[in-house]
Amino acid sequence: MASCKRLRHTLTMTPAPSAFGTDLRPLFVLEEGSVHLNHGSYGATPFAVLEAQSAWRTRMEAEPSRFMEFEFRPAVRAAANRLAPYLGVDGDRLALVENPTLAVNAILRSLDLKPGDRILINDQTYGAVRNTVRFVCSMTGAEIAEWTLPFPAESPEQSLAAFEMALADAKPRVAIIDHVTSATALVLPVKAMSAAARDHGALVLIDGAHAPGMLALDIAALDADWYTGTCHKWLFAAKGCAFLWAGDRVIDRLHPAAISHGYGGGFCEEFDWVGTRDGSAHHALPAALDFVDRFGIEAIRTHNHALAMAAGRRLAGAWGTEMGQPESMVGSMVMVRLPDGYGSGFDTARDLRLRLLQENAIQTRINPLADGLYARISSQIYNHIAEIDLLADAVLAKRPNG
Repeated sequence: MASCKRLRHTLTMTPAPSAFGTDLRPLFVLEEGSVHLNHGSYGATPFAVLEAQSAWRTRMEAEPSRFMEFEFRPAVRAAANRLAPYLGVDGDRLALVENPTLAVNAILRSLDLKPGDRILINDQTYGAVRNTVRFVCSMTGAEIAEWTLPFPAESPEQSLAAFEMALADAKPRVAIIDHVTSATALVLPVKAMSAAARDHGALVLIDGAHAPGMLALDIAALDADWYTGTCHKWLFAAKGCAFLWAGDRVIDRLHPAAISHGYGGGFCEEFDWVGTRDGSAHHALPAALDFVDRFGIEAIRTHNHALAMAAGRRLAGAWGTEMGQPESMVGSMVMVRLPDGYGSGFDTARDLRLRLLQENAIQTRINPLADGLYARISSQIYNHIAEIDLLADAVLAKRPNG
């Protein structure tokens, strides 16, 4: 793992921007010799952002009372306002939270749900979100309605049609829509899905955990009621940096899950201060956006999408299989089916993933789907196509009975 000595050296010897791929690897703390194809799970924070976060922590500890009482909240507002243009929203509609799970808890626990109300999710809804829905329903008497999101996916229109059928059948009070599914990396047609849900009288919550930095965003144009996403995945922020946006219909009724001194003071006042905490990941967000601007967000997205597609085609060819989605549903992650014979199920997927990590120093997701196993490949500016070849060969070398 990276030592303190290496950290100090890299911060003072940071290379100038160059071509994406291997040349940018020294900007990150990633273990030397590893192949990191799982950026989508937790991100990878650049040295420059970690240095900024450390500076904020030092500032906090140098004069804790002054910082907490007079500097903490203005710094949060400054970060939110800096983030807003990347999302297509106003900063006073953004709350900075640690992760989308906290945001979903705040949203669902602010609703006056009653027995018979339905919350619509799909069979690929993120596990923490699903558990929040389960908990809220157990406390209120509301019900879970679940629809099947087709995978492998044929087209955005196929996903939209399945969703519209579920809306007509469930008649939900709240519809939770993934912008990019976690398990299957599908980019869904959220604008059309949001409109369909609104036509059926549902409130709309978009879980955009993977979208910021991966996709061009204009959240205000989606006509949703809430949108939550992370900055520590595809925007290079430090861990524990996410946001919650609220629309006109719901913002006055929305409260954080932890009620604190700001209660009754309005959206920003309530969410900006939920008690004493380390807000350095939020305060250092402008440094992460500086890192994005250094290369250009459009250039980053273009590179990541092109590499994801190249990876998908390369792996499908090497393994004699297929990708799990068309290009219109690919952002910076792609799904590729493993050859037959590798088994199925969570334990099998976990074991193969662990072997790739321990024996080959390759970090990637292996997910049990559609009666087989799929690799979920993330592409980021420090990745290159030769790493995909290493994964292709490593998987084939672990062929059962091979």
